[in-house]
Amino acid sequence: MNERRLTSPNRRRGHLVFAAIVALATTVGGCLAPRAAEVSPPREKSVKPGINDPYLTEPVETWVARFEAESREIYRERERLTAWIGLKEGQHVADIGAGTGFFTLLFSRAVGSSGKVYAVDLMPGFVEHIRLLAEHERLANVVPVVCKEDSVELAPQSIDVAFICDTYHHFEYPRSTMASIRSALRPGGQLIIIDFIRIPGVSRDWILDHVRAGREEVIAEVKSDGFTLIETPDTPYLEENYVLRFRKR
Repeated sequence: MNERRLTSPNRRRGHLVFAAIVALATTVGGCLAPRAAEVSPPREKSVKPGINDPYLTEPVETWVARFEAESREIYRERERLTAWIGLKEGQHVADIGAGTGFFTLLFSRAVGSSGKVYAVDLMPGFVEHIRLLAEHERLANVVPVVCKEDSVELAPQSIDVAFICDTYHHFEYPRSTMASIRSALRPGGQLIIIDFIRIPGVSRDWILDHVRAGREEVIAEVKSDGFTLIETPDTPYLEENYVLRFRKR
């Protein structure tokens, strides 16, 4: 006679409890399993350590006298260069490496009360100087910004135009800084770079010593950062500087 074996209720409950313990152990073990540590990408190496140190030791008045002299071609031609940029009413512009602010004030008037100008500089003394200038001139659309060595500290897609005049060669961490500028630009935003012509045997010795990259190298670097070169204007009124216009890709 075939005999059907019955499993007792207690035994059946024992199997269920064991299965539950195994499932719980598996789940908890998965949660508590050690994760691989998240590794931050290595920081970009400084291309010229200490290049900005002199701005920390001399008073702002010293730089005003130096930067705003008629013998300095960029200052002398500031209005012509501002007109060439072609800023429009309501645009948001970043004057990166704003220094003593003479371009910031011109940009402020060009974009009008509906626009905005971020006066960005690494040196708190320059930023405070510009804040006081804007307050004196009653330019409410100027926003002073103290940046970092590797970031302009602007919100993503907050500007239409980024302007860098005689400052690109002061970027101690150029790739990181340019990445932050690209992030801050809106789609199709423009980047203006003005910097010293660096040609061995032609440029002055101090330029060769101070400026790390010539025009073609700068163009190659900026293209690799996600920009398209769209204009290289003829500027016979400038002897020691070149001018470039890029667009964000």
